[in-house]
Amino acid sequence: MSTVEKALEFENRKFSFKTTSDRILAAREAKDLILEVNELYKKEKDTKLMDLMKRLTVIKQKIEKRLKGRPLTATS
Repeated sequence: MSTVEKALEFENRKFSFKTTSDRILAAREAKDLILEVNELYKKEKDTKLMDLMKRLTVIKQKIEKRLKGRPLTATS
C-alpha cells in the first residue's frame, strides 16, 4: 500500500476513540503519514499532496485538542 493510499484511508476512517492511548496512537500515525507525504511532496511538488497534508494536519490537531482536554476555569 502506498503512502498516499494509507493517508487517504486514515483520512476516511471513522474516529471513535475509546481510550487515551487510542488517541495517542492516532496522533502519532497522523504525524508519521504527514511526514511521509511531505517527503513525496518535496520530490514531486504536487499540489494534491499539499492539500492532503493540510487535511491530515487538521485531523491531527483535532485529536491533539481532544487529548489536552478543556482548560480549567478559574473560580473566584
